[in-house]
Amino acid sequence: MPRTPSPSARKVVGLGFLPEEARHGFLIDVPKGSGGGDMICITEHRGADLDELGARATPAPSPGDSSVRVVIDRARWLALAPAFWEEASRRLRANGLPTAKFQKNPAKPVPVHPSLGKELCILCWAVEDASPDDIPNALRNWEALAPEERWWLYTMTVAGTGQALQKGIGWRKALRAAIADNPFVKGEGFPPKARRELLGHSQLSLSL
Repeated sequence: MPRTPSPSARKVVGLGFLPEEARHGFLIDVPKGSGGGDMICITEHRGADLDELGARATPAPSPGDSSVRVVIDRARWLALAPAFWEEASRRLRANGLPTAKFQKNPAKPVPVHPSLGKELCILCWAVEDASPDDIPNALRNWEALAPEERWWLYTMTVAGTGQALQKGIGWRKALRAAIADNPFVKGEGFPPKARRELLGHSQLSLSL
C-alpha cells in the first residue's frame, strides 16, 4: 500500500495547489503594470489543463472563454485580495501546508487550491460591479461565512451563471445583494459552527 506523504513533504505551488494530487484547480492571471482598470482573470481547470498549471507563462485568456470564472479590475482586486490571502494562509497553515506571500504583480499566473479558488470566486462575484466603497462590507460578510457555505454558494452560482461575462443575473445578482449590499452587523444571526450543522455533510470532504 503506498504511503501518504507527510504534509511537509507534499509539493505545493501557488496558493495551496498540490500539482501531484490535484484533479481540479484555479489560476489567477494578473497582467503586468499598475493600471487600476487592468483586468485580473480567474480561470478554472480540470484534467489535462492541470499539467504544469502556473509553471509557465500563458497568454491572457479571453473573457468569453468558458474556463474564465472572474474578470475583475485591478482596483477592486487590490481592495480584496490581501484579505483573501490572509484567510487562505491561515487555513493552509492549519492544514500543515506552506503559504505564499501576496504579490501585486506576480511573475507568473498563480495556481490556487480548488476549495480556496471557489471561495475567491464568490468574493469577486459579489463585488465585480459593486462600488469600491462596498468592498469592506463585502469582506466582513464573506469572512462571516463558513467555508462550506462558500462552497455551496459557488456550486449554485457556477451551475447557471458561472462564466465571467454572466454578470448581474441570477445567482451573481443574488451574491452582490447578500454579500456586498447587505449590511454587516456583528453578532447577529447563527454563528458559522451552527450553520455548518445546518448544511450537514455537504462537501465536508474538502479539508481546506
